[in-house]
Amino acid sequence: MVDNFDDIDTEGEGEQEGGDNIVWDPDEIEAISSLFRGRIPQKPGKLLNTERPLPLRLPTKIRPIGFPTPKKHVIMTSSAAVSLRQTFSKRVYKNPSFLVDLAKEIRRLPSDEDVSTVLNKWSAFLRKGSLSLTVRELGHMGLPKRALETFNWARTQPHLFPDDRILASTVEVLARNRDLKLPSALEEFTTFGSWSVIEAMVRGFIKGGLLIEARKLILSAKAGKRTLDSGIYAKLILELEKNPDKHIRVLPLLEELGERDDLNLNQQGCTAIMKVCIRLGKFDIVESLFNWYKQSGQDPSESGSYFLSLFG
Repeated sequence: MVDNFDDIDTEGEGEQEGGDNIVWDPDEIEAISSLFRGRIPQKPGKLLNTERPLPLRLPTKIRPIGFPTPKKHVIMTSSAAVSLRQTFSKRVYKNPSFLVDLAKEIRRLPSDEDVSTVLNKWSAFLRKGSLSLTVRELGHMGLPKRALETFNWARTQPHLFPDDRILASTVEVLARNRDLKLPSALEEFTTFGSWSVIEAMVRGFIKGGLLIEARKLILSAKAGKRTLDSGIYAKLILELEKNPDKHIRVLPLLEELGERDDLNLNQQGCTAIMKVCIRLGKFDIVESLFNWYKQSGQDPSESGSYFLSLFG
């Protein structure tokens, strides 16, 4: 092995097999020697580029190819989200299935928990009038206290109260379950009270069997020139007729209906009154009522034709 490349013949005096003479230039000898010394010699004017290359960007920081998202598009997206929420809210607060399910969820609450546990979750999606159906459903379930709790919760929500619809539903439920007393200042109540609330109270008293209270409320409303729907008279007449002791109270109600110019009875109400009049022997009222029914533009039903046949 050659220990010193300086001793190599630079004049080409060495001879390889085959007769070819190899001549080493001084630069070549220096380059070969530097390999064993760990350094590569550089020629003047040909220095290596020592600048470090820039690091590659991380994939998460590489901007996707395409145009930047305009601000207008962001505004449209936000507007669409608000519109979607409003659409969902309308579907919820008007959906009977949802409002009935709300009553069922309240029914499943432990007795020591307040209805706010359920209602607070849906407060943002409810509107005025929504909970009137829930209150009525709680009444059908025999839960008047829960209905009252629901009404009291609604009173604390500025976007839900005041509202006569939930008030009327609550009044009707309480009256039907005999948890509502007749107002002491009856004349003042019927004068300033809402028409829908007065009617709801009368309906509740009738369904609860409190016929005397219902009659008093009707008389007070009449004195205050608050005309109630004809259908309420029909329901009260039908219930009073079931009790022979109260037959005497039916005739004044029939007379009141006969005096009204705005008589408005559907087929069911008209048929009910005609049945009562037949049982009481008031055939003249039956005939007058049937003639009115035909003149009002409604087609006589089979039951109406049956009553007409009673007069030959």
